[in-house]
Amino acid sequence: MNEPRAGAQAAPAEATSPRHDAARVAALIRSCQPVVALTGAGISVPSGIPDFRTPQTGLWANVDPMEVAHISVWRRDPARFWSFYGQRFAALDGKRPNGAHLALAELERRGLLAGVITQNIDGLHAAAGTRDPIEVHGSIASASCLACRTRVPLAETRARLARDADGIPRCECGLPLKPDVVLFGELLPERAIERAQELAAGAGLMLAIGSSLEVYPVAALPADTLAHGGRLAIVTMGPTPYDREAAVKLSGDVVAELEAVVAAL
Repeated sequence: MNEPRAGAQAAPAEATSPRHDAARVAALIRSCQPVVALTGAGISVPSGIPDFRTPQTGLWANVDPMEVAHISVWRRDPARFWSFYGQRFAALDGKRPNGAHLALAELERRGLLAGVITQNIDGLHAAAGTRDPIEVHGSIASASCLACRTRVPLAETRARLARDADGIPRCECGLPLKPDVVLFGELLPERAIERAQELAAGAGLMLAIGSSLEVYPVAALPADTLAHGGRLAIVTMGPTPYDREAAVKLSGDVVAELEAVVAAL
């Protein structure tokens, strides 16, 4: 029998052993269907991709994102923009899904996960086998010309970047390409955020993984689940604004935690 999706606020997660916590998450997955995963940068750190704000190693540790990754910079100074984004493409090159990505794909394969909403642009959920992840911040898989709407795959974008004397990948029409990711100063793709909100509102359980749950509007999705009587489980290092509302919080290595959850099912 499924646990009731009570609208009352969940009690704070108790301090228990890691094994017991994984078993609790597994029990929630079994009893609180449908389950939706919401993932952030932390799930890709074990794949060698830096998160955003960790001192010294985070993506924004040594640069101001408003000076290199804002839509206005792309429009005003595409060479400056691509000098940064070219480095980011290089940092993502060859990265592979880790055990956490594979664990979510396995849950989906077993019919225990209804969908994945991700803030990440690295494409690792799809590479792990997740069907149709909702990429609310877009993807590096392609770049587009905003004038003629031509879309160019990642490999060709990088080739054009390397060939251009000014360090700007260009469309055949001669205008700069823009990576198909949401830059600072841009709105999230309307259809993607609508789909994410629909999944969140209908979830019996949201698994929030590797996210600080502080960047809106995505950070509002756990509240959508809770408001509609669903439960929340958090798998991430460090505090989040939702810790007291979570049915359980796992704070260890994201790969080990999710692999333990799968093993407990």
